[in-house]
Amino acid sequence: MGGIATSVEVQIQKLAVRGMELDWGEDKAKEILLDIGYYRLGFYWNPFEIDDDHNFVKGTKFSDAVKLYYLDIDLKNILNRALNRIEINLRTQLIYIVSNEYPQFPTWFANKRIIQSKFVDELPKYYDEKFKDKNKPIKKHHINYPNDIYAPAWKTLEFLTFGSIYSIFCSIKDENLQKKMARYYGFNSLNTFRNFFQTIIFIRNICAHSGLLYDCNTPKEISTTPFFKFNNNKKHSLDSAIKVILYFLEKISIDRKNIVEREITTLFDGFQDNDVIMRIITERIGYVKK
Repeated sequence: MGGIATSVEVQIQKLAVRGMELDWGEDKAKEILLDIGYYRLGFYWNPFEIDDDHNFVKGTKFSDAVKLYYLDIDLKNILNRALNRIEINLRTQLIYIVSNEYPQFPTWFANKRIIQSKFVDELPKYYDEKFKDKNKPIKKHHINYPNDIYAPAWKTLEFLTFGSIYSIFCSIKDENLQKKMARYYGFNSLNTFRNFFQTIIFIRNICAHSGLLYDCNTPKEISTTPFFKFNNNKKHSLDSAIKVILYFLEKISIDRKNIVEREITTLFDGFQDNDVIMRIITERIGYVKK
C-alpha cells in the first residue's frame, strides 16, 4: 500500500517536523492544502527536500512551494495559448498542402498510395462509431453521406489527436510533400522539423494533462539550429523548448510571438527578489535573462 490518508492537521504537522517554515501561518497552510492538495503540492516542495525522508533544507518556506506551484500554472496558461495556435496552424498546413496535391482523393489520409500502410491499417481503431458520435461534424457527415467510410481530410483531421497529426505527416510517402510543409516554417532539414514538431507535442501534452512543467526535460535532444542559441548548451531544457515554441509562433504571427515572449519574461522577472525561485528558474528551467 502506498500510504494512509491523513487529516490536513497531520499533514501540516509533518511539514513542520521535516523543517518547513509555515511562514503564512497554519490557517493559511490549511486553506491551501485543502485547495491544491498535499500530494499535488508535494511536487513543488520536492526541490527543497534533502534526503529520502523528505526533510527540507534549512530555511524552506511553505510560501515558496506555493509560489513555485503558481509559477508553473501561470507558465502553462501562457504556453497553452501559444501551443493551441501552433497546433491549429500545423493541422491547417498539413490539410492544405496534401489535399491540394491530391484533390481527387479527399480522404487521402486513408489511401495507401499516399500514406504508409501501417497508419491506414490502424485508422479504423480510432475512426470508429464512438469517434463519429463524439464529433458532431463527423457524425453529420455520415448521416448525409452514409456510404462514405471516412469524412474528407479537412473534417477528419480537425478531430484527430495532435499525435495522430504527427503520425500522418511522418507517414506521407512522398517526402517532397513533407519537405514542402517543413519549408513553410523555414526548415531546410526535415529531421530538424520533425524534432521541433515532437518538442511541440511533448510540451503541449504536459500543459494539457496537468504535468509538471518547471522541472521537465524533453526526452529527445532538441536539434542544433541556426534559428536560436541554447542557454548553457542545454538542449533538453524547458527554456530550449520555449525557444522552439517562439520560433513557430514567429512564423505564424510575429505580434503573437512578441506578446508571448513578453508574458514569459514578465512572469520570470516577477521573482527577481526571490532568490529561491529564481535559482529554480535558471537551473531547472534554464532561463537566462537577455
